Amino acid sequence: MYKLAVSLLEMDYRFLDQGLKEIEAAGADYVHIDAMDGAFVPNLGIGPRLIERIRSSTELVFDVHMMVQEPMRLAERMVRAGADVITVHYEACEKIKETLEGIQRMGVKTGIALNPDTAPEVLTEELLRQIDVVHVMTTCPGVEGQTFIPQSLRKIAILRGMLDNIRPGMDLEVDGNITMENVKQAAEAGANILVSGRALVKGNMTENIKRMKAVVEPLERGKLHEVCAWS
Repeated sequence: MYKLAVSLLEMDYRFLDQGLKEIEAAGADYVHIDAMDGAFVPNLGIGPRLIERIRSSTELVFDVHMMVQEPMRLAERMVRAGADVITVHYEACEKIKETLEGIQRMGVKTGIALNPDTAPEVLTEELLRQIDVVHVMTTCPGVEGQTFIPQSLRKIAILRGMLDNIRPGMDLEVDGNITMENVKQAAEAGANILVSGRALVKGNMTENIKRMKAVVEPLERGKLHEVCAWS
């Protein structure tokens, strides 16, 4: 099932309560929250204090993407603040398996994010069986003003093939300048959680969310038709 995640980073922080209620009413599924430490990536992002303050504004899933070196330093605070999913970067963890185990003990779902230049093959079967979501970056993390990397579509397709062999139906998330023009390609390649910021937030957010969902929903119906045809 396709899920639409709206990036909090692009929203107007003066009106977050109103904005979160708006994206929920418009049918979005996740709030995507970028936590950045200024070390793993050059920018600073959202911290646990803000997450805690907005948690009561919506019942949507809080999908926290930790672009943070050695994320266990902050993971517990993120969970206490209201994170439902915590995704860490493969490149940011010296001991990725132990990091994931530590986060899972806190009672939330876990994911691994891959930078654009990280090969999908770094994700072993053991790791894929341990996590809940694979997160593919289609731009370099933490750097503003980038364009979607077209070669990422092949990477998404490779990962979907890996997942279908090991854990069919597992979530595959795509993040990085996802727009009305490329969201269908990302979904067709195999991503089912679609993170988008500027394309949804700028202008009429409600209409933008409905429009993007309308792009991918026919793909969902097409999959259902295929299943029914074979049953």
